This record gives sequence, C-alpha cells and structure tokens, in this order.
Amino acid sequence: MEKKKIIIIGAGPGGLAAGLLLSSKGYSVKIYEKKPYVGGRNSSFNLGDYKFDLGPTFFLMPQVLEDIFIEAGERLDERVNLIEINPMYRLKFYGLDDFNPYSYNKKFLMYGEMEKIFPYSSKSYDKYINRESKKFSKLEPCLKVPYLSLVDYLKPNFLKALPYLDAHKSIYDVLGNYYKEEELKLSFTFQAKYIGMSPWVAPGTFSMISYLEHKYGVFHIEGGLNKVSKVISELIIKKGGEIFLDTPVKEILFEDKKAIGIKLDNGDIIESDSVIINADFSTAMKNLIPEELRNKYSNKNLEKKKYSCSTFMLYIGVDKIYKNIPHHNIIFAKDYKKNVKKISENKSVGGDFSFYIQNPSVTDSTLAPNGKSSVYVLVPVANNNSEIDWELEKDDFTQLLLDKIEKIGEFKGIRDHIEELKIITPNDWEIDYDVYKGAVFNLSHNIMQMLWFRPHNELEGYKNLFLVGGGTHPGSGLPTIYGSAKIVADLIDKKIG
Repeated sequence: MEKKKIIIIGAGPGGLAAGLLLSSKGYSVKIYEKKPYVGGRNSSFNLGDYKFDLGPTFFLMPQVLEDIFIEAGERLDERVNLIEINPMYRLKFYGLDDFNPYSYNKKFLMYGEMEKIFPYSSKSYDKYINRESKKFSKLEPCLKVPYLSLVDYLKPNFLKALPYLDAHKSIYDVLGNYYKEEELKLSFTFQAKYIGMSPWVAPGTFSMISYLEHKYGVFHIEGGLNKVSKVISELIIKKGGEIFLDTPVKEILFEDKKAIGIKLDNGDIIESDSVIINADFSTAMKNLIPEELRNKYSNKNLEKKKYSCSTFMLYIGVDKIYKNIPHHNIIFAKDYKKNVKKISENKSVGGDFSFYIQNPSVTDSTLAPNGKSSVYVLVPVANNNSEIDWELEKDDFTQLLLDKIEKIGEFKGIRDHIEELKIITPNDWEIDYDVYKGAVFNLSHNIMQMLWFRPHNELEGYKNLFLVGGGTHPGSGLPTIYGSAKIVADLIDKKIG
C-alpha cells in the first residue's frame, strides 16, 4: 500500500517536530526549506570560531519534547545533553542588589534570595506556586487540542478552565495578587516578552509562563538550543523522511480550496495528500497562497492584525571568559513600564531600555575557542510598523548598547576584547529571515488572537492544509510550537491515517 504523502514547508522547530511524528507513523514526509540549514530561528551560525544560537536561548518544559521523542520511539536524553541553569537568571534593577531567582526544586535557596532583597515575601512565593499550579493543571489540557469550531469552547476541559483563565486581567494584574513590591512583580512578569508583549497588556492567562520556569526549571542544551532541530532532522531522515535544503517553495497548489501539493521555485510540482505550513504565518499567507483564495487572510486583513514586538540583536565573539557573569542576565530599564509602552507604541526605545545578555560560555565550553566567549545580546524593540530606519540607526544604537553593557561592572572594557560582531535589526528579520514586519514572536497573543480566534491548526476555509509554529494555536515559544506539531500530527493521522 502506497504511503500517504505529507509536504512540510519550512524546517523550523514546529515543522521538524511534526515531520518526526508523522514519519514515525509511516507517512511519506518531505520537508522543503528555503535556507541552506534546518531550524529556522532555532538554528545556529558561526562567526569565525564562535558559535551562536540565532534565536531562542531558554529551553523550558523539556517534557513536551520528551513526549514527542517517546511517541516517535526515541529518547531526548540520549540525543542531547540537558543542563539545568540554577539560579535561572540574574535580574538587575535600578537601585537594587541583583536578584537571582532559583527554580522551585531549590525553593529554600529561593526563599533566602527573596528575603535578602524583598523581606517577608517568601510566603507569597508559596501562594503563587500553589495557585498557578492549579491554574496550569486546568489550562494544560486546553493547550493540547485544536480549536476548529466555536463548539470547542463548550467542551468539558475548557469549561473547567474558565475560572482560571484570567483573560480579563493583565499578567501584571495577576502577579499583583501575590506581590506588592514593584520589582518582584516584574521578576514574574517580564516573561511576557517571550511572547513579544507588555506585561500590562498580555492576558493574565500567560502568568503560567513564569510559573513553568519556576516549577520545571530553565535548561541549556550543550552546543546550543539549535542542537534540537539538528537532532530531529537526523531522526526524520533515519525514519525515511526527506529534507530538501536550499529549495524554496513558490506556491501551494489547490483544487478549489483543497491543497494538493506545491510548486517549487525551480518549477517542479510535488503532489501530496496534506500540506503543512511551517513558514512565518503572515509571510506564508502573502507569498504562498493566491490572494483570490484567501478572503479572511487577504493582504489588507494581514496588515490589520496585531503583531508582537521585534528584537535588536548583537552576537559578540570575545577573547576572554566572564567567569562572574551568570548564563542568563536581564537588565531592566529604570522605568520599565515606560520602556515597554514605547515599544508597543512603535517608538524608538531611546536612552532608557531593557535588554538581555546570555553568557553561555560559563556553562558550555563548546561555543567558543578555549578561554573565549560567545556573548548574545537581545533588546526588545518595536516591529517594523514603527518605520524606524534601522540602516540609519543601527550603528549608533549598537554603540549605545555597548555603553550600557560596559556599565555592568564585569563587562567593563568589552569593546577592547571583541573579535567578532554581528548585528540583526528588525529590518534584517523581515528581509533576510522572512519574518513579517520583523515581529519575531509572530502574531500578538491578545484575546482576539488566541484559541479559536488564532489561525487554526487545520487552516479554516481550506482542506488538507495545516499550520504549525508560533502563528497558530497554542502560540509562540518553543514548548507551544512543539505542542502545535503534536496537534497537527494527530489531526492528519485522524483525517487520512
């Protein structure tokens, strides 16, 4: 019997995870990737002898990926070396000692760290863990199923979760139930940036992000998080799947609105039983589906949607090791609320802004030559709705950012040690990496772009056309992207298996 044929457009983490599951179920899986490498924003690159993750650097909830590996007959821990980071990160606030939160499995150390900086706050931490644990237990089943119809809101799991959604509040409001100190609230709400939003705007549902960090820990993968995508691609090939790199897709082919295959840039036509889109959602809609076939997602409607923020990136190869700087560091603006408001209002972040530094060479010696460091710096900035001229601004902004880095005592004089430097601006994300408006966290996660209101895993209005990645349910971030792959693999298996 001939195998059912699955085409996946894009070899990002969601497409690869879906490809692993489907190839392990016996489907003929072909993945077509425009770039000469796998992983999308979960890929790596080298600057001389220095290696960097392009995108994500926090590995959360490894059990989500572990379950996918187990279903595919594999073991994640046999393929990668997981390293837990504890304290999880260093938080630097203006006028306060550094705050170094531990995960809940080191809760007594966490109590001590909290009491040292925020006296009498550790009891609130227990209250936070207990309530958010109950909330997550109710919400987790809702994140594992598709929302293809409004009737899905009437299913028992969703109805049980309703009292815990906190959708009418912001993340900041939810954390106000636990903590009174402003900096402590921010310590549990800055994670809204993982979905590209402000904690004063992001729905309170997402308070579970910081809970998941504290409950399950923050991990690094030896060699960088990009290693996961490379390992999954190897397993797909092992199971009979095929991955075609440097092979752009020109368009998806339809009979009426039934996806029947793809046309490559070179003119080749590949037929299939199902097509999975793993490219950036809005870019894919605009470029791969003729506009006459997409009323709901016309160019005009795509333009109207709400999008996440973008990021300004520095990747720095440095000829020394910064032994006293933790693996993860978040440096808060003096006025954090004003900073994130400027981002959401599409303004330049200017003089007072927050940023993140990863110093992975203190944990992982494989990323830089002996005695040297690969330093990764990320600044949340407005997406390209801002019309900031980054070609004009990037050099000055780079120098301003290096000035701020050097004010962190241990990094003083870093300019004298730079051997390699790469800059990525929101403009680069859009042009070089096909990210619509440079919004690296995809569609925003406001209430009207979540669950049924988000583009469906089986794209509404079409047949045999599916979505994985941050632009569909459950949302952006590696664990949820892997979750979307599981949902899509199950939908396809149920439909044509």
